[in-house]
Parts: sequence; C-alpha cells; structure tokens
Amino acid sequence: MSLQQFMNEAISPWMKEEGPDSDIVMSSRIRLARNLDQAPFPIIAKQSELTKILEYIKEEYHHQTFKTYHDLEFVNMKDLKPIEKRVLVEKHLISPHLAEKSEQGGVLISESEQVSVMINEEDHIRIQLYFPGFQLEKALEQAFEIDDWLEEKINYAFDENKGYLTSCPTNVGTGMRASVMMHLPALAITQKINRMIPAISQLGLVVRGIYGEGSEALGNIFQISNQITLGRSEMDIVGDLQSVVEKLIEEERKARQLLVEQSSIQLEDRIFRSYGILEHSRIIESKETAKCLSDVRLGIDVGFIKNISKTILNELMVLTQPGFLQQYAKEALSPEERDILRASLIRERLNIENG
Repeated sequence: MSLQQFMNEAISPWMKEEGPDSDIVMSSRIRLARNLDQAPFPIIAKQSELTKILEYIKEEYHHQTFKTYHDLEFVNMKDLKPIEKRVLVEKHLISPHLAEKSEQGGVLISESEQVSVMINEEDHIRIQLYFPGFQLEKALEQAFEIDDWLEEKINYAFDENKGYLTSCPTNVGTGMRASVMMHLPALAITQKINRMIPAISQLGLVVRGIYGEGSEALGNIFQISNQITLGRSEMDIVGDLQSVVEKLIEEERKARQLLVEQSSIQLEDRIFRSYGILEHSRIIESKETAKCLSDVRLGIDVGFIKNISKTILNELMVLTQPGFLQQYAKEALSPEERDILRASLIRERLNIENG
C-alpha cells in the first residue's frame, strides 16, 4: 500500500472487522518498546547515529512481508508535510511524539495498517499491533511473533535482571504497553466513570483519552492501559488488564440496560437529537461531533437506530479530525472552514448510508 492510500482512506482495513465485545471495546493494542544493543538511545544519540539506524531498518524491512502482515511500507518523517503527519496520528499509525520529533524518525506500516513499527521515537523501535474488539491475548501472541522476527536481524538492549532497556524508566522490563480503546457512554452519562477511574488507577492501570497520554476522552472513548512494566510478565500484565476491562464491560452493559429501562424516552431523545445535528448541521466543531457520534453509536448498540452501520461512525471519527479534513481539502483550512467542511462530509456520508 502506498503512502497516498494511507492518507486517503479514513478507516484502516482492520477496523472494518468486528471483534469480541466490539459494542464496547473498539480495539486492543499491544505496543513493545525496544532499543538496539550498543547504540545510543534516541534521547542522547547524535543525528548521524539515528540516521544510520533509520537507513538500516529501511534497507532490511521496506516492502517485506511477515505472515499475514503484507508489504511493510517505510515512511520517512522528513518526507511528510505537517498535515500528513497529523493524519497518521489521527489514524493511530504514529504517536504525536514521533510526528513532532526530528527528521530522523520513520515508521513501517503494514498493508492492513494493523501493524506499525515506529523508528527513533522515544526508543529505537516501537512495535504496535491492533486487533478489533477485545482480543488482548491474540494481539500479544502476534506481537511476540513480530518481535521475534525483527530480532532475527537486530540485537536488542537487554539486561538479565531488568529486562528490556528503554529510554523511559517506566517502560523498563517487558517494554510493553497493553491497551484497549473503550466506548463507555452509559457510564459517562450516569457519571459512574468518575468514581471508577481512581479505583482503576489504584490497580496499576491508567485511563487516558483517545490519543493516549495528555489527550482528552472525546466522544466517551477511553484508553485503558498498564502502567507497570518491571517485575511482571507480559501475560500477568495482560491478565490484570483483561480483568479490569471485563468488569468495565459488565458495568457499561448494566448502565445501558438501566438507562433503557428507567430513562428510555430521555435517552431516545438524546440519541435522536444528536442524530439530527449530524444529519442537518451546516457547521459543527470537533467536540460536538465526537459527542453526537458517541450518542448515535449508543443508539445503534441499544437498538434505537437500525439504518446506520458502526463502520460509518468509525470512519467519521477519523474523517472529521482536523488533519484529515485538510488532507481531504488538499489545503490548509481555518477552524471555521474545517467546521463547515466537517458538517458537509458528515451529511454526505449519512446520506450515502441511508440511500
């Protein structure tokens, strides 16, 4: 797949599939942080040293295929325009940190966009693997296989006592971040999520927004991930996260059922008001878009709305982001111009779906 296809398609191919508990868990991700042995870590390395690593990985893995992950496309950050970098962030193919970093950064992206390998971000290598729905164990198994494949040609920085060595001390050990992206509208509407977040934090997990650290939970979408990487095995970490996610799924389903039983007309009114805003607005900001998309998705899941697929909503979540809007328009847009184009694209997509 070419860079242009990554830019033009709002929804990644893997996102079109449904996984277990996909009404609540949108995706499962495993991220592995690795560094090359005998090479200065990116935070202290010279530009020439980072360039050498970048060129080596490009030479070894550009257009390579591993099992079902076909045609790894190498993308150099220095070749991208700011809007193109933002699009890759909005699709979760690179981190905001890599987008803002020096010109010695890059990424390998599989054809399905299910795998991305960031190069010279905070660490030399950061492997990301996504699965639709709640599939942490499967994602971990596949991430291990990709990690082993890379390690056939790369010697990792590893200590027998500490584990994998990383730039940030919080990643030392397994070097793993396991996370799930969850849509929790009922817990947000009933304000139960505010009481649950501190309890989750006490269990060694962290709750963040849609783009990870420092981001806001737009559209009632929360990212739940582990904080501890040292002294625990990868399976233990994933097991702890799975237990918490299973509890959140249970509580979200209870909250949805309670809203339907006790506040049905109010919930239905909220959902169809949001649907009306999306269908008829001529100008709409990103925050309001996220809130309305969340309401409509809830409406689909509880059976109030039957003529729209969740795939369209997944697409609109990305398509209506600032970077993608400007990529679509092929020019830089002012905030007001983005709000006008956002409303137009939403109306167009909903009309296509209904038509």
